[in-house]
Amino acid sequence: MLKQQYDFVLSSRNTLLTYIESVSKEDFLTDNSSFGRGSIKNLLVHICQTYCAWIGERALGIEQIFLPLETYQTFQECQTYFNQVDEYIGLFTEKFKGNELHEMELDRNGSILTVNPLQLFTHVITHEFHHKGQIMSLSRHLGYTPVDADIIR
Repeated sequence: MLKQQYDFVLSSRNTLLTYIESVSKEDFLTDNSSFGRGSIKNLLVHICQTYCAWIGERALGIEQIFLPLETYQTFQECQTYFNQVDEYIGLFTEKFKGNELHEMELDRNGSILTVNPLQLFTHVITHEFHHKGQIMSLSRHLGYTPVDADIIR
């Protein structure tokens, strides 16, 4: 079930990423303090970092190196980071297939959390959609007309 749901997420994300490709490089990098991480680029990197922290590092035990936001400067670098996210989600969905409600303990900054894979998966995808909304609003402030990137469109 997680795999099918992630396919919906990918469809929405691909619509978003195709749209972002139409944004100028200058606007892609433009900081706006009203939008959390400040720029479209930073929001995309933050989405990826969150997937990598929760799914890659905590759920799969794959050590992560989180580079500063300034390291990423191009749309292609963000796209490559999303490819890594997709690999982790593939591993995650295979590892927990049939055990989506099985509780597990995860370390979060020295505290132990008890969650199940469905909760964890829901957490990261809703986080992505939250920031997708910020990206759409930010792009509107930059003079663009956002596309419909909802799951059902």
